[in-house]
Parts: sequence; structure tokens; C-alpha cells
Amino acid sequence: MGNDSDNISTRLTYLLIGGGIGAILALLFAPKSGQELRGDIADATRKGIDKSREAAQELSQRAGEYYEVTRDRASELYSTASEKVSDVTQKAREAAAGQIGTVSAAIEAGKKAYQEEKRKTELSGRIEAAPNYSDKTS
Repeated sequence: MGNDSDNISTRLTYLLIGGGIGAILALLFAPKSGQELRGDIADATRKGIDKSREAAQELSQRAGEYYEVTRDRASELYSTASEKVSDVTQKAREAAAGQIGTVSAAIEAGKKAYQEEKRKTELSGRIEAAPNYSDKTS
């Protein structure tokens, strides 16, 4: 985009220079008095300056339009990227929360299994250690 505006401004500059040279040559070769010639040169100079101002104003407006379009597009891209990052972040949080829940459940299940085995071991140890009174007499 910057290359196009440079190309336009270069062409505009060459056009203005060429037009100015042509106007001056036409004035110099026309059969007029010195005062008329100076007046015509002054008029041509004023017209050239006015055209230059108009061209510069038009170029400025186009640059402003390009800026607005570019800014709006950049804003849209930023908004889209921001939404996607937010979605990915939310999914990552949900996945992490699910993993934490799974790990917590596994830890709780492990604790319960350990306590159950410990209780069974303690009960079986009491039964084996208990005295054995049998009715048999030897």
C-alpha cells in the first residue's frame, strides 16, 4: 500500500513539473509585452499552486481512507484473535479443572482402599492373635 502512494505522488510531481514547464515555455514564446508576460506567469504560478494544494488534499483524504480501512481491519483481526485465545484459555482451564478433579478422585479412592485394607489387616491380625479355646482335651 505504501508503494502505491509513493508511485502516485511521484507521478503527480512529474505531472506538475511538466505542466509548469509547458506553461512557462508557452508564455515565453507568445508575443506579449513584459508586463503582460509577468502577469501571465504569476497567474500560471497561482494556478499551479492551487492545483498542487488540491492534489495534496486529495492525496491526504485517500491516505486517511486507507488508514481508516487498515485500522478497522486490524481491529477486526485483533478482536478475532482475542476471542480465539479466550476460547482456548477457557478450554484449557476446563481441561485442567477436569484433570484436577480426576486426580483428586483417584487420591480419595486410594485413601479409601488403603484404609479398608488396613482395617482388614488389623481385623485378621486380631483373629489370628486371639487365643484359641477349643473344647478338645488332650
